[in-house]
Amino acid sequence: NELEQWLFTTVKRQADKAGIKMPEVGIYDAPEINAFATGPSRNNSLVAVSTGLLRSMSRDEAEAVLGHEVSHAANGDMVTMALLQGVMNTFVIVLSRIVGRVVDSVVFGNRDSGPGFGYFIIVFILDMVFGLFASFITAWFSRQREFRADAGGAALAGKDKMIGALQRLAQNHGQSTLPTQIAAFGISGGIKSGIGALMMTHPPLEVRIQALRDAQ
Repeated sequence: NELEQWLFTTVKRQADKAGIKMPEVGIYDAPEINAFATGPSRNNSLVAVSTGLLRSMSRDEAEAVLGHEVSHAANGDMVTMALLQGVMNTFVIVLSRIVGRVVDSVVFGNRDSGPGFGYFIIVFILDMVFGLFASFITAWFSRQREFRADAGGAALAGKDKMIGALQRLAQNHGQSTLPTQIAAFGISGGIKSGIGALMMTHPPLEVRIQALRDAQ
């Protein structure tokens, strides 16, 4: 229909402007205003929007959201996030076992035989501690890429349109129905406070709006 044709041609125009191959375009059935981009590379990606977004947003707002998602694809964020998570997981596994072996040898005197009980206790504790710090780093990086995608959306669709889209999201913020595996790639995330804020994959919408307003 006409709306689907507009969606397709808008993504095509933005992809050309961003210098990437045309992503696949999808619509998924969900009540909330949301969209996501995913794929193995910047030239092999998918941009999808929810039916809730198409019902609730104006064309200008939807255009800005599409620009945000096309920017995610152009920035290679899907691959970068996957690589970062893999590096962090490797760091946690390797470092916790190195430290566990040292502590088991020095503190518990278990130098000649195989890993002792102390080793397994230390590794278990450090897996959780290092894993928490790794999650903080991954979430921080995810928040930075959201700022970059907002700036990209502003470049592709217009600064006022991008601000308007984020304001609409703030007014209609609902619980995301995206699967956990791709929730970080949605246009918005949950609202948390305290230590939970360090685990957020998206900055607060008001912070993102202010960042766009402050940009030259």
